[in-house]
Amino acid sequence: MISKKITLLFLSVTLLFSSCSSDDDNTGNESLGDYENGIIVSNQGNFGQGNASITYTSNDLSIIENNVFSTVNDRALGDTAQSITFNDDLAYIVLNASNAIEIVNRYTFESVATINTGLDNPRYIAFANGKGYVTNWGDGGVATDDYVAIIDATTNTISSQTITVEEGPEKILADGNIIYVAHQGGYSQNNIISVINAVTDVVSTTVTVGDVPNSLRLDADGDLWVLAGGTPSWTGSETGGKLSKIDTSDYGVTSIDFAGTEHPSYLALENGTLYYYLSGSVYKMDTDDTVLPTSAELTGLNFYGMEVKDNVLYGVDAVDYTSNGMILSYSLSSNEVTNFADTGIIPGGIYFN
Repeated sequence: MISKKITLLFLSVTLLFSSCSSDDDNTGNESLGDYENGIIVSNQGNFGQGNASITYTSNDLSIIENNVFSTVNDRALGDTAQSITFNDDLAYIVLNASNAIEIVNRYTFESVATINTGLDNPRYIAFANGKGYVTNWGDGGVATDDYVAIIDATTNTISSQTITVEEGPEKILADGNIIYVAHQGGYSQNNIISVINAVTDVVSTTVTVGDVPNSLRLDADGDLWVLAGGTPSWTGSETGGKLSKIDTSDYGVTSIDFAGTEHPSYLALENGTLYYYLSGSVYKMDTDDTVLPTSAELTGLNFYGMEVKDNVLYGVDAVDYTSNGMILSYSLSSNEVTNFADTGIIPGGIYFN
């Protein structure tokens, strides 16, 4: 496929003129007040500067509101918004550098509670059995202080109990009362998935996958897909990525290897089709495929995160990592960009509300 940069240039001119007469953006600092049936973007902000933020946009990106949390609650969100997880009517915003979780109503973004104890370099949350499970790196350079914190989802308080895990717990996913944790390795590298029983709150087993697993997805058959990025070249022991399917009934693993210098990320899954990002391009393949695709669906991209819904691919672009980023949408029928909008600084997460 041809690069989308030219298309985006023409589209940007069109949207620039149309935006001159539009009041969709929250430039007047008035909250839209209803953040249902749209997309929430977590903007990390600059580490140490406390300028993390939340963006809301409609699914077609025609309505955009930045700084949602601060507008609604009249205070700053915090430092480094790492991720968001929804649980019933609540949204849990993990603030990595603040060592805190802001809990808000997911539809109004009004503050409900703040958890600011029991966390040390928190990353992601999943919910099971009435509890939230939060991955924590501790000191990213220390291999023995990593853990999963437990939240009582009824009271939104942190438990004194923690689950000790191996180094670098990152993405986390719940399937019933089973929790899967991908271990990227903190400031080092790791290659395992921890399996946690949410009834007993212990690690029942670990599964070896590719180096530095960055994405977890469950398919309709209950199989767990893991995309590993591989060990980067700066380590001096570079390895390529790996796409693995774990049979969750017996934890058997089948894998497809990428080339030794290929480092894929941002695995998405919809209707039996997998999508991943590699070197500025998006590739797709069926879950039944046994080889990787040889041609890309989209090229010329600069994604910092990616999701797929209703045959539309959404990607966030951190641009220069100091000014506002962007969210872009692409039709997967035509493989053309359909719209884009400004976000906050370093958009990283896309969540369908």
